[in-house]
Amino acid sequence: MKPWTRWQDWTNLVAGLYLALAPIWTAGDTGAATTLIVLGALIVCTALWALIQPASAASQWTNVTWAVLLIIAPWAISYTGLGGAAWTSWIGGIVVACLALWALPAAKSAAGSTAVSTRR
Repeated sequence: MKPWTRWQDWTNLVAGLYLALAPIWTAGDTGAATTLIVLGALIVCTALWALIQPASAASQWTNVTWAVLLIIAPWAISYTGLGGAAWTSWIGGIVVACLALWALPAAKSAAGSTAVSTRR
Protein backbone atom coordinates (compact mmCIF):
# COMPACT_ATOMS: atom_id res chain seq x y z
CA MET A 1 0.00 0.00 0.00
CA LYS A 2 1.22 3.48 -0.86
CA PRO A 3 1.73 6.12 1.84
CA TRP A 4 -0.99 8.77 2.28
CA THR A 5 -3.75 6.63 0.74
CA ARG A 6 -5.66 4.83 3.54
CA TRP A 7 -8.95 6.63 4.13
CA GLN A 8 -9.30 5.29 7.70
CA ASP A 9 -6.10 7.10 8.68
CA TRP A 10 -7.28 10.33 7.04
CA THR A 11 -10.57 10.03 8.92
CA ASN A 12 -8.71 9.46 12.20
CA LEU A 13 -6.61 12.55 11.45
CA VAL A 14 -9.80 14.61 11.06
CA ALA A 15 -11.31 13.03 14.19
CA GLY A 16 -8.17 13.92 16.14
CA LEU A 17 -8.34 17.51 14.92
CA TYR A 18 -12.00 17.67 15.90
CA LEU A 19 -11.23 16.32 19.38
CA ALA A 20 -8.31 18.70 19.88
CA LEU A 21 -10.44 21.68 18.88
CA ALA A 22 -13.65 20.53 20.62
CA PRO A 23 -13.06 22.57 23.81
CA ILE A 24 -13.65 25.69 21.72
CA TRP A 25 -17.35 24.83 21.25
CA THR A 26 -17.94 22.21 23.95
CA ALA A 27 -18.68 23.25 27.51
CA GLY A 28 -16.31 21.61 29.94
CA ASP A 29 -13.86 22.13 32.72
CA THR A 30 -10.09 22.28 32.63
CA GLY A 31 -9.69 18.49 32.97
CA ALA A 32 -12.04 17.75 30.10
CA ALA A 33 -10.47 20.39 27.85
CA THR A 34 -6.95 19.22 28.59
CA THR A 35 -7.88 15.59 27.96
CA LEU A 36 -9.56 16.34 24.64
CA ILE A 37 -6.71 18.57 23.44
CA VAL A 38 -3.91 16.18 24.44
CA LEU A 39 -5.53 12.96 23.22
CA GLY A 40 -6.76 14.67 20.05
CA ALA A 41 -3.23 15.86 19.30
CA LEU A 42 -1.84 12.38 19.98
CA ILE A 43 -4.40 10.88 17.60
CA VAL A 44 -3.41 13.40 14.90
CA CYS A 45 0.27 12.50 15.33
CA THR A 46 -0.44 8.78 15.26
CA ALA A 47 -2.69 9.12 12.20
CA LEU A 48 0.15 10.95 10.43
CA TRP A 49 2.49 8.11 11.41
CA ALA A 50 0.00 5.61 9.96
CA LEU A 51 -0.31 7.63 6.76
CA ILE A 52 3.45 7.89 6.32
CA GLN A 53 4.07 4.20 7.13
CA PRO A 54 0.99 2.26 6.02
CA ALA A 55 2.64 -1.07 6.92
CA SER A 56 2.88 -0.08 10.59
CA ALA A 57 0.45 -2.11 12.67
CA ALA A 58 1.93 -0.41 15.76
CA SER A 59 0.44 2.92 14.64
CA GLN A 60 -3.02 1.35 14.51
CA TRP A 61 -2.64 -0.22 17.95
CA THR A 62 -1.40 3.11 19.30
CA ASN A 63 -4.54 4.83 18.03
CA VAL A 64 -6.64 2.10 19.66
CA THR A 65 -4.83 2.86 22.93
CA TRP A 66 -5.60 6.59 22.65
CA ALA A 67 -9.21 5.73 21.84
CA VAL A 68 -9.58 3.53 24.91
CA LEU A 69 -8.14 6.32 27.04
CA LEU A 70 -10.68 8.71 25.50
CA ILE A 71 -13.53 6.34 26.30
CA ILE A 72 -12.56 5.93 29.97
CA ALA A 73 -11.45 9.55 30.48
CA PRO A 74 -14.86 10.98 31.48
CA TRP A 75 -14.96 8.58 34.44
CA ALA A 76 -11.26 8.78 35.28
CA ILE A 77 -11.10 12.57 35.13
CA SER A 78 -14.66 13.07 36.47
CA TYR A 79 -16.35 14.92 33.67
CA THR A 80 -19.29 12.58 33.04
CA GLY A 81 -21.59 15.35 34.27
CA LEU A 82 -20.44 17.59 31.42
CA GLY A 83 -22.57 16.10 28.67
CA GLY A 84 -20.91 17.74 25.66
CA ALA A 85 -17.36 16.95 26.69
CA ALA A 86 -18.21 13.43 27.86
CA TRP A 87 -20.13 12.51 24.70
CA THR A 88 -17.42 14.01 22.52
CA SER A 89 -14.89 11.84 24.34
CA TRP A 90 -16.99 8.66 24.10
CA ILE A 91 -18.04 9.04 20.47
CA GLY A 92 -14.59 10.21 19.37
CA GLY A 93 -12.98 7.25 21.11
CA ILE A 94 -15.35 4.76 19.51
CA VAL A 95 -14.83 6.25 16.03
CA VAL A 96 -11.04 6.27 16.32
CA ALA A 97 -10.92 2.72 17.73
CA CYS A 98 -13.21 1.31 15.04
CA LEU A 99 -11.28 2.96 12.21
CA ALA A 100 -7.89 1.88 13.58
CA LEU A 101 -9.09 -1.71 14.02
CA TRP A 102 -10.56 -1.61 10.51
CA ALA A 103 -7.20 -0.50 9.07
CA LEU A 104 -5.21 -3.07 11.07
CA PRO A 105 -5.57 -6.02 8.63
CA ALA A 106 -4.45 -3.81 5.74
CA ALA A 107 -1.42 -2.67 7.75
CA LYS A 108 -0.50 -6.26 8.58
CA SER A 109 -0.96 -7.26 4.95
CA ALA A 110 1.23 -4.38 3.78
CA ALA A 111 3.86 -5.34 6.34
CA GLY A 112 3.85 -8.91 5.04
CA SER A 113 4.23 -7.83 1.42
CA THR A 114 7.04 -5.43 2.39
CA ALA A 115 8.91 -8.20 4.20
CA VAL A 116 8.59 -10.50 1.20
CA SER A 117 9.75 -7.86 -1.28
CA THR A 118 12.85 -6.95 0.77
CA ARG A 119 14.10 -10.55 0.84
CA ARG A 120 14.63 -10.67 -2.90
